Amino acid sequence: MDRLKDALRRYFDLRRDKVDEAQTIANIRADASFRGANLWVLIFAIFTASLGLNVNSTAVIIGAMLISPLMGPIVGMGLSVGINDLDLLKTSAKNYAVATLVSVVTATVYFLLSPFKEAQSELLARTAPTLYDVMIAFFGGAAGIVAIATGGKGNVIPGVAIATALMPPLCTAGYGLATGQWMFFLGAFYLFFINTVFIATATFLGVRLMGFDWHQEVSKEQGRKARRVLMWIVVLTMVPAGIMTFDLVRKSLFNQDVARFVEQELSWNGTQILSQQVDRDAKVLRVAVIGREVDDEQIALAEQHLADYRLGEYHLSVIQGTQSDSLMQLVGQLETTRSDYKHTALQQSQQIRDLEIALDRYESLERLAEELQPEMRVLYPDITNFALARTVEQRTDTAVATPIVVAIVDVKERHQMSPQQQSQLAEWLQARSKVDSLRVIVQ
Repeated sequence: MDRLKDALRRYFDLRRDKVDEAQTIANIRADASFRGANLWVLIFAIFTASLGLNVNSTAVIIGAMLISPLMGPIVGMGLSVGINDLDLLKTSAKNYAVATLVSVVTATVYFLLSPFKEAQSELLARTAPTLYDVMIAFFGGAAGIVAIATGGKGNVIPGVAIATALMPPLCTAGYGLATGQWMFFLGAFYLFFINTVFIATATFLGVRLMGFDWHQEVSKEQGRKARRVLMWIVVLTMVPAGIMTFDLVRKSLFNQDVARFVEQELSWNGTQILSQQVDRDAKVLRVAVIGREVDDEQIALAEQHLADYRLGEYHLSVIQGTQSDSLMQLVGQLETTRSDYKHTALQQSQQIRDLEIALDRYESLERLAEELQPEMRVLYPDITNFALARTVEQRTDTAVATPIVVAIVDVKERHQMSPQQQSQLAEWLQARSKVDSLRVIVQ
């Protein structure tokens, strides 16, 4: 048993991979700040996410989440509680409030100016959070703090940004304000608050599990008080989400019962079911059919089985033949809906392909940098760090934009690279990266 515990401890021990604790805290403290460039990046990301929600483009929304810096102050709040750093908590909370306000105002301005006011499916998906969103935020936040504290960021941080989806709820809240739909605003802002609380909670638990040192020593009473406050915040945040989840599950089970009843009890030979509709207020299940007429005895027999599908309080109404002057209209609506679904599926398939291509381009330079690291160390020993990034070169005289790869290299102090060396380095990197244009920046 002891041997098993030792083996599990070796495999799951986070402290072994933890990088310099002071550097981790310094990095989180820097990311928690919203000034200058960080604030502008946030504004541009909000505009991008709002556009994606407005045109119902999943790829654009994901792109906005990748560039969003909103995770910084939330992780900062979780870390500050985890190490008892009151100054970091004040700084993170202030920057969090600023970022939230700027985001909502920016999204509101966009939707006030946008000519498209109709709520698309991507936007509607952010108005009714459930316990599933709680779990996504918690596990996403846990992955984020582990990646930050162990230096293994890689693709984890972009993945956390996409999974926890901090940007779209704020944009949806702005849409609710711009269009005067307060339920949209409240639902979306509640989803954002859920993400905030559980990312911060996961960060708090992560730093305690990894044994971060206390910034200030706390008494047992202070520790208990802090844990009680955190527990109440978590519980109060989960209660509405739990109620919504219960309602969602109940509706899902009800729809499954209706579908099973229609499939198993209304399979009449020569008759095709066009549509089904449930009137919960009148407790009526209406079914429109075409083909061979169904007699009253068959309908009564099927109605007797409603209780077997937990639908005993409902009455079955079959619309057929001369009873329905709108059967042709129903057929037309069905064909239109089917065509819309097909068109949407094609759009989503194309978006997925575009996203896969963009993600591969995003990761290709990261893989290339890892491959070049041993060669760079031998060929250019004076270079201490280097990074590769894709960007666009904009010429002011011709207004022509050219995609290029930029290589940023750091050299040792008191060492310089001659123009000839820079040219050789650029030629080598361009040949290895197989890109059309590459620029080297030495600092």
